[in-house]
Amino acid sequence: MKIAISTYSFSRLISSGAMTQLDCISKAKEMGFDAIEFVEIIPHDGSAEERYAARLGEEARRQGMEVTNFTFGADFLTGSGGDTQAEIERVRKRIDLAVLLGASGVRHDATVGFPEGTRGYRGFDDVLPVLSAACREVTEYAAGKGVRTMVENHGFFCQDSDRVERLINAVAHPNFGWLVDIGNFLCADENPITAVGRAAPYAFYAHAKDFHVKSGMMPDPGEGFFRSRGGNYLRGSIIGHGDVPVKQCIAALKKAGYDGAVAIEFEGMEDPLKGIGIGLANLRRYIEQAERELAK
Repeated sequence: MKIAISTYSFSRLISSGAMTQLDCISKAKEMGFDAIEFVEIIPHDGSAEERYAARLGEEARRQGMEVTNFTFGADFLTGSGGDTQAEIERVRKRIDLAVLLGASGVRHDATVGFPEGTRGYRGFDDVLPVLSAACREVTEYAAGKGVRTMVENHGFFCQDSDRVERLINAVAHPNFGWLVDIGNFLCADENPITAVGRAAPYAFYAHAKDFHVKSGMMPDPGEGFFRSRGGNYLRGSIIGHGDVPVKQCIAALKKAGYDGAVAIEFEGMEDPLKGIGIGLANLRRYIEQAERELAK
């Protein structure tokens, strides 16, 4: 398994101006990562997204860093003013950015769900036909560009493993799969091991993420924590320091035949570079242990 780094891990440094997305490439190489994933395109010099994406792709190739994925938001229910076809067209244009980056995969969202305050019938199955048709249109376009597309268990409405599985099977296209985020299942109060076991056969890509978890029955732990859908307290952590069974999740992916990249997505409160570095060492060790155990 290759280990990648998501530029999301450097978010605090990028937003403060301490780093740019261009800087992320050399930093990832310096830290020992095999590849990089870009989250959105964030030009630091005011240049157009297309021009900046091309620069990122050129720099990654120059430094020998594979671009494994391009991640961005989408919403086929409420995006583009609620015009699904317009949102499909917008996503297609972002797939063109992935080509400029040299990314082999794209993660777009399906939807964050119904607008807050919506009344009446609002189940996942009620919108599944719209979501699956849109995802199919997008992946057919991307296939012609040599780019695979996927959705992630991300956002409360599309976070449950059974919902993502239903979406993937409804799309039923070989170019469409799952970005399996091993930590995000906790946001929907789902056991990561159960969920990753279900997700693994559909995996195109994976995020390694860890969380500290406290029961919603406990007192509010304060700054840094957010609440899961069911009210538990979560806080991003260094990989190996939290409550996500990272090694077991990696083993489940490996057992299902997944041998693609795993990207670290760090969102802890610790210093980003220190947190990423410790997480990389832990993740590399967990992968090696999982591979040894499965080889027995």
